[in-house]
Amino acid sequence: MKFINIGYGNMVAVERVVTLVSPDSAPVKRLIQDAKDDGRIIDVTCGRKTRAVVITDSEHVILSALQTETIANRLNNSESGADTDGDEEEVAD
Repeated sequence: MKFINIGYGNMVAVERVVTLVSPDSAPVKRLIQDAKDDGRIIDVTCGRKTRAVVITDSEHVILSALQTETIANRLNNSESGADTDGDEEEVAD
Protein backbone atom coordinates (compact mmCIF):
# COMPACT_ATOMS: atom_id res chain seq x y z
CA MET A 1 0.00 0.00 0.00
CA LYS A 2 1.44 3.36 -1.06
CA PHE A 3 0.85 6.58 0.84
CA ILE A 4 1.38 10.21 -0.11
CA ASN A 5 2.00 13.12 2.21
CA ILE A 6 -0.89 15.60 2.11
CA GLY A 7 0.69 18.07 4.49
CA TYR A 8 2.12 18.31 7.99
CA GLY A 9 3.03 14.64 8.20
CA ASN A 10 -0.44 13.39 7.29
CA MET A 11 -0.70 10.59 4.76
CA VAL A 12 -3.44 9.15 2.57
CA ALA A 13 -3.50 5.81 0.75
CA VAL A 14 -3.03 6.40 -2.98
CA GLU A 15 -5.51 3.72 -4.05
CA ARG A 16 -8.27 5.27 -1.89
CA VAL A 17 -8.14 8.68 -3.61
CA VAL A 18 -11.01 9.24 -6.04
CA THR A 19 -10.55 12.91 -6.85
CA LEU A 20 -8.61 16.01 -5.91
CA VAL A 21 -10.34 19.38 -6.24
CA SER A 22 -9.92 23.03 -5.38
CA PRO A 23 -12.18 24.26 -2.55
CA ASP A 24 -13.24 27.49 -4.30
CA SER A 25 -16.40 26.50 -6.17
CA ALA A 26 -19.86 26.54 -4.62
CA PRO A 27 -20.55 22.81 -5.22
CA VAL A 28 -17.33 21.85 -3.43
CA LYS A 29 -18.19 24.17 -0.54
CA ARG A 30 -21.59 22.41 -0.27
CA LEU A 31 -19.83 19.03 -0.40
CA ILE A 32 -17.55 20.11 2.46
CA GLN A 33 -20.51 21.35 4.53
CA ASP A 34 -22.48 18.13 3.92
CA ALA A 35 -19.43 16.07 4.95
CA LYS A 36 -19.09 18.14 8.15
CA ASP A 37 -22.75 17.56 8.95
CA ASP A 38 -22.41 13.80 8.34
CA GLY A 39 -19.10 13.43 10.21
CA ARG A 40 -17.16 12.42 7.08
CA ILE A 41 -14.71 15.36 7.13
CA ILE A 42 -11.03 15.01 7.96
CA ASP A 43 -9.31 18.37 8.43
CA VAL A 44 -5.51 18.14 8.21
CA THR A 45 -4.89 21.84 7.56
CA CYS A 46 -3.53 22.50 11.06
CA GLY A 47 -5.49 25.74 11.20
CA ARG A 48 -4.31 27.03 7.84
CA LYS A 49 -6.35 27.87 4.76
CA THR A 50 -7.82 24.92 2.86
CA ARG A 51 -6.19 24.79 -0.58
CA ALA A 52 -7.10 21.26 -1.68
CA VAL A 53 -9.93 18.82 -1.08
CA VAL A 54 -9.28 15.08 -1.40
CA ILE A 55 -12.29 12.82 -1.83
CA THR A 56 -11.84 9.13 -1.07
CA ASP A 57 -13.70 6.00 -2.17
CA SER A 58 -15.22 5.76 1.31
CA GLU A 59 -16.78 9.21 0.72
CA HIS A 60 -14.56 10.87 3.30
CA VAL A 61 -13.58 14.44 2.49
CA ILE A 62 -10.04 15.43 3.46
CA LEU A 63 -9.08 19.10 3.69
CA SER A 64 -5.43 19.92 3.06
CA ALA A 65 -3.42 23.14 3.24
CA LEU A 66 -1.24 22.07 0.30
CA GLN A 67 -1.97 23.24 -3.25
CA THR A 68 -3.89 20.83 -5.46
CA GLU A 69 -0.98 20.83 -7.93
CA THR A 70 1.45 19.72 -5.21
CA ILE A 71 -0.72 16.79 -4.19
CA ALA A 72 -1.42 15.92 -7.84
CA ASN A 73 2.32 15.79 -8.56
CA ARG A 74 2.83 13.49 -5.59
CA LEU A 75 -0.01 11.25 -6.78
CA ASN A 76 1.41 11.12 -10.31
CA ASN A 77 4.90 10.31 -9.03
CA SER A 78 3.62 7.49 -6.83
CA GLU A 79 1.43 6.00 -9.58
CA SER A 80 4.14 6.16 -12.23
CA GLY A 81 6.32 3.92 -10.06
CA ALA A 82 8.93 6.57 -9.33
CA ASP A 83 10.88 4.39 -6.92
CA THR A 84 14.48 5.45 -6.38
CA ASP A 85 15.50 2.06 -5.02
CA GLY A 86 14.34 0.29 -8.17
CA ASP A 87 16.03 2.87 -10.41
CA GLU A 88 19.34 2.56 -8.61
CA GLU A 89 19.33 -1.22 -8.99
CA GLU A 90 18.69 -0.98 -12.73
CA VAL A 91 21.52 1.54 -13.21
CA ALA A 92 23.95 -0.52 -11.11
CA ASP A 93 23.41 -3.64 -13.26
